[in-house]
Amino acid sequence: MHDTGEPGEGHNSIPKGWLLFFFGVIVFLVWYIVSFTPAISGWSFYKEFEKEMAKAAPAASESAATPGMYSGQPAAIAEGRTVYAESCAACHHADATGGIGPDLTGTLKYGSTPEDLYESVASGRPNGMPPFLQQIGKNRIYKLVAFLESVKK
Repeated sequence: MHDTGEPGEGHNSIPKGWLLFFFGVIVFLVWYIVSFTPAISGWSFYKEFEKEMAKAAPAASESAATPGMYSGQPAAIAEGRTVYAESCAACHHADATGGIGPDLTGTLKYGSTPEDLYESVASGRPNGMPPFLQQIGKNRIYKLVAFLESVKK
């Protein structure tokens, strides 16, 4: 016969687990292509995105808040005082008379309107004032602005 002395494969078949995996992958790929190809199923990420944006638009327009909306409200000023003590007092002192940072009870370099105060706190200023929008949040900055307006001389 043809005995060469070397081991041969003979008639070994592929393991059933590998065959099952192979056909499972094929079935999955066919399902995926049919489900998520826009030309076949009509599904589109852009359509889903537009639906989400349409849902979010009314919520964004309802919260049309402005930096001066809490001016003169005692509860907002009290919360603003707490925010100031947590985040600002280290540089501007507890009474806002200045330390490392400038005196906040007088005239300010970048403006004293609620919008200017909001911009200074949210985005920071050159030469030392870091932005606080991520740490504090928009609504708490509005209350902080109300507090800062209340300590002006």
